[in-house]
Amino acid sequence: MPGMQKRPGKTKGDDDAVLTIDELAKYLKLAKSTAYKLAQEGKIPGQKVGRHWRFNRAAIDQWLASQNPRRSAR
Repeated sequence: MPGMQKRPGKTKGDDDAVLTIDELAKYLKLAKSTAYKLAQEGKIPGQKVGRHWRFNRAAIDQWLASQNPRRSAR
């Protein structure tokens, strides 16, 4: 649209940097209830924003890699 500007520093793919609980469950191929449980127990990196959980994709990827260090060393 004319007159609309992109946000500075915004690049394609930035919208995927933060995941909702639904997106996280799909990304990890888990049931939504399992994703909630992991988040509530502090077993997965995430934070509540108001009543909603949000997850940084880079932190999730790092967490995944750290879950089985022997496997990633191969």
